[in-house]
Amino acid sequence: MSNSTTTPTFPKSFPMNGGNGTYSYSQNSKFQVPLPLHYLGCSVGPNTFISVQTLLEAIENNYQSKGLTSHSLPEFQVFFNDHFTNDFNTLFTSLPPAKKYLAAGVPGSFYGRLFPESYLHIVHSSFALHWLSEIPQEVLDKDSPAWNKGKIFYTSSSDEVAKAYVAQFSKDINNFLNFRAKEIVVGGMMILTMPAAPHGIHRSQIATGWIYDSLGSSLNEMADEGLISEAQVDAINLPMYITSDKEMEELIERNGFFSIEMVKLGEQLVKIDEPVDMGMCTLHIRAAVEGIIRKQFESNEIIDEIFDRFTKNAAQFSLMDARYRKGTMLFLALKRKS
Repeated sequence: MSNSTTTPTFPKSFPMNGGNGTYSYSQNSKFQVPLPLHYLGCSVGPNTFISVQTLLEAIENNYQSKGLTSHSLPEFQVFFNDHFTNDFNTLFTSLPPAKKYLAAGVPGSFYGRLFPESYLHIVHSSFALHWLSEIPQEVLDKDSPAWNKGKIFYTSSSDEVAKAYVAQFSKDINNFLNFRAKEIVVGGMMILTMPAAPHGIHRSQIATGWIYDSLGSSLNEMADEGLISEAQVDAINLPMYITSDKEMEELIERNGFFSIEMVKLGEQLVKIDEPVDMGMCTLHIRAAVEGIIRKQFESNEIIDEIFDRFTKNAAQFSLMDARYRKGTMLFLALKRKS
C-alpha cells in the first residue's frame, strides 16, 4: 500500500468581499421534524435574509390558506450555502434577532453535492447562478482562438470567446440540476432568480457587458500608461455568464429532472428611466469583483485607481437607453419531477 498522500482540491471560488467595511458585499448588496430550506450562494449581504423572510412568509400564507393555524405550521430549518472561503462569520453575526427559523451554514460549491438524497423540500438561489464554477480555460490560452486578450469579459469579445463561456455555463447548469435533483424530494420546489439578457439585444449591449467593459477599459488605460502590465490585464477574466430565459428553459428541459412551473422576466432597477447612481454602482461592482482583480495586484493604491477610473468610464451606463435595462432579471420556479 502506498504511503503517499494527496492534497484535496476544491472547486475554484470567487468570494465577495467579506467583513462590514466600505467595500464589503454586506454593505453593498442591493440587488441576496423542521422543513429544510436551502439558500444557495448566500454571500454575506442583508438581501439574503430579506429573501429568506419573503419566501417563508409565502410558505406560511400557503399553509394558512389551507386552514392550518400558526401553531400547526412546521418549524423551518434554513441552510445557508456558499463557498468555503465565504465570510460566514459576518453572515451569522447579522442574523435577524426575530428570525422564525433555525439557521445553519453549509460550505461548498453548489455545482457539487451538498446534501443527502431526497432531503430538501425547497431550494432558493438569488443572483448566484450567473457565477461560473471556473473561468473557461480556452480564454486564457494564447494558442487558442478563444484567447480573450485585452478583455476581462465575453460580451464584446469574439464569437469564439462567447462560445467558451456558453459551454462552461451549460456544463455548470447541468451539474447544478443533476445534484439538486438528487437532494430535492419529488414535488419539491426550486426558486431561482438571476441576471438575464433582454430579448433582441446583442450580448455587447446588455447592461452587465457595458459595466464590465468599462472596468476593462480602466485596466487597459493603466496598462497603456505603464502603471500595470498587459499580462496582468490578460490574466483577468470574470467568471460570469448572463443567460436568457429561452436558453435557461432549453437547458432545464434538456436536463429532464425538473418541470418549469413559472418563468418571468423583470427589471433589477426599480426606476429604469432614471440615471444610475454611479457612486453606488462602483461600490457594488467593487464589492463583487475586487477579490478577483486583487489576485493580480497587491497595491491598494492600484486597486483604488482602477475603480476611480471605472467610475468615470462607466458614466455612459448611467444614461443608457431604458430599453437596454428592461428584462434584465430572470425568475424561475421549478418542480422536481417524479
